[in-house]
Amino acid sequence: MRRVMWSVVVLAVTVTPAAAQNPVSDSLRRQWNTVKNYYQKSAELMPEANYSFKPTDQVRSFGEILAHVAGANYLICSGAKGEKPPYDEDYFEKNAKTKAAIQKAVADSIAYCDAAFAAATDKNLGDMVAAPFGQPQQARASLLVMNIGHVNEHYGNLVTYFRLKGMVPPSSQRAGG
Repeated sequence: MRRVMWSVVVLAVTVTPAAAQNPVSDSLRRQWNTVKNYYQKSAELMPEANYSFKPTDQVRSFGEILAHVAGANYLICSGAKGEKPPYDEDYFEKNAKTKAAIQKAVADSIAYCDAAFAAATDKNLGDMVAAPFGQPQQARASLLVMNIGHVNEHYGNLVTYFRLKGMVPPSSQRAGG
């Protein structure tokens, strides 16, 4: 019993400091995980017949918003990763036209950004990296925050589309139901 208790104490002492070493990057990852889940669930939840829905002719359709965000995810996260973007920002808007193609773009762009967020540490968030949209170099943290904000911004559009279709958006659904 004494050996087990001592092992628990040693484990608690060694794990706690390790878990607290990256509070800022861990916070960014939590924010990313929340919004990426709402974004991905939106792509799954909306019926394909409503992917072409747009409340007015002046705005993107539901599917076009999802595709736009996928392209922007690649553009922004490639900067955070220090890579050349694998796709142009408008690639998926121009080429992904079915629910299946858009869902794949959404999932793949999330996986691409997951790697950027996973590689972030409090130590490297201040590293200067190439920024998208012709902006000067910025801290890596700035691009990760930009990506979270951009996905959140367009998730807000998707929420409105869900409501106009009489549907409950992912962020308003009750857990387990």
